[in-house]
Amino acid sequence: MAGGAAAWPRLATTLARSLAARHRPLPCPDLLTSSSPRGFANMGDSVQKSGSADTTRVLFCGPYWPASTIYTKEYLQNHPFIQFIDENMCFIYLSSNFVRAPSYSISGILSTILARSCYMEGNMYTVDEVGLEEVPDVIQNYHLCVVKNRRVDSDVIAKANQMKIIMQYGVGIEGIDVNAATKHKIKVARIPGSTTGNAISCAEMAIYLTLGVLRKQVLILGFGAIGVEVAKRLRPFGVKILATKRNWSSDTLPCDIDELVDKKGGPEDMYELAGEADIVITCLLLTKETVGIVDHKFLSAMKKGSYLVNIARGGLLDYDAVFNHLKSGHLGGLGIDVAWTEPYDPEDPILKFPNVIITPHIAGVTEYSYRTMAKVVGDVALKLHSGEPITEVEFVN
Repeated sequence: MAGGAAAWPRLATTLARSLAARHRPLPCPDLLTSSSPRGFANMGDSVQKSGSADTTRVLFCGPYWPASTIYTKEYLQNHPFIQFIDENMCFIYLSSNFVRAPSYSISGILSTILARSCYMEGNMYTVDEVGLEEVPDVIQNYHLCVVKNRRVDSDVIAKANQMKIIMQYGVGIEGIDVNAATKHKIKVARIPGSTTGNAISCAEMAIYLTLGVLRKQVLILGFGAIGVEVAKRLRPFGVKILATKRNWSSDTLPCDIDELVDKKGGPEDMYELAGEADIVITCLLLTKETVGIVDHKFLSAMKKGSYLVNIARGGLLDYDAVFNHLKSGHLGGLGIDVAWTEPYDPEDPILKFPNVIITPHIAGVTEYSYRTMAKVVGDVALKLHSGEPITEVEFVN
């Protein structure tokens, strides 16, 4: 061929555009794909084939928090068999030992997360996006589902007949029906906040909200990764720190507890500790056991005029109890980054109180944490694809 290797990009670009123009896009939402002749790691089943090549398909649920998808793409495009020529065209190279041999191509308008599908030698790669309401109609096409704010219930899971892993882009998995996933032999995972910067950014938001109402004693409900980071940041202010945790064994925390916590207790001690604290910070996961845990009984146990900060999940707080204690003046103030319904209802009566500080669920939203979590998603997809053990996430079933 005239021009040798130098001519290949021009020829491949022309061929890819020609192929893309002749094929309709598949109905696959917000998708990242990769291909390999190998199967899944420790999952028991091989990937369903598309033509003659295995295809691993990754689904991001919905258009919200677009950085999660964009950063994952940016991470994956640097993988040895994926090469982006420009914004609108990428070439995919495939080899089990990562020798760059041309195999197939994809055309896409990546800046808007829209694309055409194209086929070559039986391989298929697409990048696409649909609305949240359409996810149940296409989820059967995917092997890895990344949940953002789409509830993945038993009805949706029942349709995911190729799914291997459902993972949250973050920590909270209350939107995933874990029992249904387990029944269908689908693994459920979260990204540990201690390794991605998520715990740190959430802790910084807690400090921001706390500084507006800071007093002397702070109770941290749930002394996990975020709780530890909160305590580290409060210590320099001379705060006495109280904390609750189900298991205080040293191997569950990467720190010296005695250096950070003045008084510790279990869930059964939270009412007593609430009576001593000037501020209560909720850092709990939302589970069946913790829904509405900050209720009338707990708020009544708090000091009159004390403050409540919530950077975890809105469902931890009993709405009516919080409203009534704000109205009576027993609760001195409220700082929240999460709400009972999101986005916030601007007519929510609680938001009308002058002693309520709100931020729109942005505690964990930083470029560092999102890029780090994107790397985790990319690594999980690549390992699921190549057959390597997956160690980047915490499996819960």
